[in-house]
Amino acid sequence: MTQKLLAAYAEKTSGTLHLRQRSYRMATSLMSSFRYAWAGVQYAFQTQRNFRIHTAIAVTAIALGSLLRLSPVELAVIILTIAVVMGLELINTALEAVVDLTVGKEYHDLARIAKDCAAGAVLVGATAALAVAAALILPPLVYPVLRTLF
Repeated sequence: MTQKLLAAYAEKTSGTLHLRQRSYRMATSLMSSFRYAWAGVQYAFQTQRNFRIHTAIAVTAIALGSLLRLSPVELAVIILTIAVVMGLELINTALEAVVDLTVGKEYHDLARIAKDCAAGAVLVGATAALAVAAALILPPLVYPVLRTLF
């Protein structure tokens, strides 16, 4: 299938086959690069339920960390783990779009594996972020309660 597409593309471009095809639009400046990147974040937020869930949890974790007066390093670790999870979610969304574009409406085991592995990467990142948040946020939350009980 790919060979047919490449041959058709080569015919349309006067027989010249370019190894790197251009995307729909190229960034002409640094500002347009940021606009395209922000458009990707907005797309994920608008279309991906899990991205919205991660965003809500991220806001909650940062707010709790601030309210509990975690150290700047502890807050930085939380923010970094949030960024990793959000980045993985964006990569997962991009990979799913590319797989869907390539495979179309047909089922293919390799497409399923690619999508499952990308989702698994998000799961691993989110689990690690949960462990980091638990290690940094739970002690200041639980210690005062335990101190009043005992």
